[in-house]
Amino acid sequence: MQLVVARIGRAHGIKGEVTVEVRTDEPELRLGPGAVLTTDPASVGPLTIETGRVHSGRLLLRFAGVGDRTAAEALRNTLLIADVDPDELPEEEDEYYDHQLIDLDVVTVDGQEVGRITEISHLPTQDLFVVERPDGSEVYVPFVSEIVTEVDLEEQRAVIDPPPGLIDDRAEIASSRDASSPDASGDDD
Repeated sequence: MQLVVARIGRAHGIKGEVTVEVRTDEPELRLGPGAVLTTDPASVGPLTIETGRVHSGRLLLRFAGVGDRTAAEALRNTLLIADVDPDELPEEEDEYYDHQLIDLDVVTVDGQEVGRITEISHLPTQDLFVVERPDGSEVYVPFVSEIVTEVDLEEQRAVIDPPPGLIDDRAEIASSRDASSPDASGDDD
């Protein structure tokens, strides 16, 4: 199975290093020196990681055969893809690979059917489940423990405890005004 593990960003310096946007929870395993990665577009790769280091909080990689800034800049926006055994599990107990979560049924803690996970969106602050509802619409569910209370791979379901307004339009609107105050009545007298 192939998993996208990073996206190449801009060139860094003049010796062929590039910044990468990491898309794996295991960069030390997937993006270490000697790793051979396929690419999207395929015509760019495969690429072999020669060196890697962290600089100012960003991972910098250098690939075999990429020795200058021009060659590094030509790799910009290329996706790096690792071959992973489909039966391999992440190191941490509460971590999951995207392929394990896709197609899980999503239900609320009280058993209400929400839909099916069709995609995992990896954002800088958190991951989101893209859930297709039975009517074909989509809802976005933050993949955080306060909302996703259980992932059961054997039962092929994710249980969520959504805050008001996340999966329906019954949001609770809090107001700083007291409903009984004169200003809230709408009278301008």
